Amino acid sequence: MRAARIAAVVLFIVGLAAYSAWLLEFVVPTGLSPVDRPAEDLLGADVLFRVARGVAGLAFALSGPPLMRLAPVHWTGRLSAISVCLFGFLMLADAARPGTRAVDVAANLVFVAGALSLVLWWPPRWREWAVGGLALVLVTWALVLVAGLLGPGHLEGLFTRAQLVVRTVLLAVGVTYVAVMPAPRRL
Repeated sequence: MRAARIAAVVLFIVGLAAYSAWLLEFVVPTGLSPVDRPAEDLLGADVLFRVARGVAGLAFALSGPPLMRLAPVHWTGRLSAISVCLFGFLMLADAARPGTRAVDVAANLVFVAGALSLVLWWPPRWREWAVGGLALVLVTWALVLVAGLLGPGHLEGLFTRAQLVVRTVLLAVGVTYVAVMPAPRRL
């Protein structure tokens, strides 16, 4: 159990660091407006962002097996572990072929499913974080959708970056939970 916990935490930290690489746009000249251009456009602006997305995807995908060992033997706990793993595979697909709308929609659906699973199985003190995280995930996704439908100049870049921040915070809360949660009892 200890090895699974260490592996999951290390993979999560690597994934979070790589997933947060979009912040380098404020140091690396990309020519993109962080207010109007969606964060996904960074993947085409510099290979650094694609590599970082791929590293994040690989780390999250590889965290699936250790998370399955740590999650309770219940569908909600398993759904959480599967969601992180699937999210990782979708990040890998996004790095390979940036801008694929189906991958973007699938990643949002998987993230929502994962956040909802946390609401259903985390204990009360942690559940509050999960409920707030789920609400923010849904709000930022709605803002991204509306801004995308309205077209350029409607803050799509700002909303996609807010979405990345919300996801990163929820994943950071998740790794904190993994680090401190009691080991599940096995029969």
